[in-house]
Amino acid sequence: MMNFIEKLFEGALWNSRFVILFAVIGSLLAGFTIFYMATVDVVYLFNHALHYADLSMTAEARKVLHDSTVSHIVEVVDGYLLATVMLIFSLGLYELFISDIDQAHGSKASSKILVINNLDDLKSRLAKVILMILIVTLFEEALNMKLTSPLDLVYLGASIALIALALYLSHAAEHGLGKDEDSKNEQSADGAPEKHGH
Repeated sequence: MMNFIEKLFEGALWNSRFVILFAVIGSLLAGFTIFYMATVDVVYLFNHALHYADLSMTAEARKVLHDSTVSHIVEVVDGYLLATVMLIFSLGLYELFISDIDQAHGSKASSKILVINNLDDLKSRLAKVILMILIVTLFEEALNMKLTSPLDLVYLGASIALIALALYLSHAAEHGLGKDEDSKNEQSADGAPEKHGH
């Protein structure tokens, strides 16, 4: 009787992981929504950019249109990156809690960024995209920034230096992880490493 209750409880506990489907579908819908909004912004942006070649436009008005267009392009890039985060998060949750996506693992055309093996993979991929969003956001703010004092220029330079450092560290960590995985694969291919006596 106790074994039956234990199996019943463990089965219900294991099947409770399917509640993550709400997060998977919700994240996917949120990603599609942001993709749609960013694409609509691109259409409107293109329509406004068509007036850039208008000969009756003054140089000042053309400069304003140029600056606003660049700023809107950065916003579009930011939107697409955020949508990508939601897509990766949705697929990662599904692979971690529900089942592997056979099409992603079996197709050569599938992107490796969508193949999630563990929670660390999901965090790593999300962190990279979020870092890019922060960089794009800083670039957008820098475009609209008014340098009123030399200290403002120092702050801008410091923020750029910190971004360069973050990119360097993430790149170094990724290559270090790749080397560790390659060494592990070589050991598994050659068999167990030899043990040397002292």
